[in-house]
Amino acid sequence: MPLIKTSLTDDIGTIGFDREAKRNALSAGLIAETIAALDDLEARKARAVILRSVVAGKVWSAGHDVEELPRANVDPLPYSDPLEQLLRAVKAFPAPVIAMVHGTVWGGACDLVMACDLVYGDETCAFAITPAKLGLPYNVAGFLNFMSRLPLNVVKEMFFAAEPVPAERAERVGIVNRIVPAADLEQTVYDMARTFTTRSAAAIAAAKESIRVLSESAPINPATFEYLHGLRRDVYFGPDYHEGTAAFLEKREPKF
Repeated sequence: MPLIKTSLTDDIGTIGFDREAKRNALSAGLIAETIAALDDLEARKARAVILRSVVAGKVWSAGHDVEELPRANVDPLPYSDPLEQLLRAVKAFPAPVIAMVHGTVWGGACDLVMACDLVYGDETCAFAITPAKLGLPYNVAGFLNFMSRLPLNVVKEMFFAAEPVPAERAERVGIVNRIVPAADLEQTVYDMARTFTTRSAAAIAAAKESIRVLSESAPINPATFEYLHGLRRDVYFGPDYHEGTAAFLEKREPKF
């Protein structure tokens, strides 16, 4: 069975996560289908794309499928990881990608929302980035993704505490563009997408790519990069990552 549902109507593409039994966890299969859908929508010249959940449940997405993370002694989030490929695909898509969020967003799905161009949510939404609960060393690109969107102290709180940021505060700190009542969410998002279809697609594509390049232009020398990667390596070779992933799969609190 497909893990997503897609459509293209009036130049607006929709990609709906349809893995409710697993709380829309971002498995390699779901991600592959999503990337393929983005490629298809680009080929069909979609003027905007909306990422959403097919079912308006309590969880928009549970994030990276932890069952697919490596258990030991290897980088859990390399450049080739499916989630990293999806984040790059969303950022590279030449038209606006809008996250329409009903429910909670966890872990890697929070990074995915940050990669989207705009985010709209309702009163049920909340956002948590949770590597500290898994003993997982997040990658440099992921930190930059958050830092380019949010105040530094908010980024630190999210990564250190790994607790959900509720809807009202998410709007205040800039995680979402706007919070609207659940009954109005779909119309608000699709109205904004329709606005984009009336503007210059070429100008929007150039603006999106320019903003992406500028937001990722933080200089770093090779020695510093190796230092940061060494910090990450110490964590995923160490005991915390082993304990964190085991505790998650065993549905218990980790003992760090």
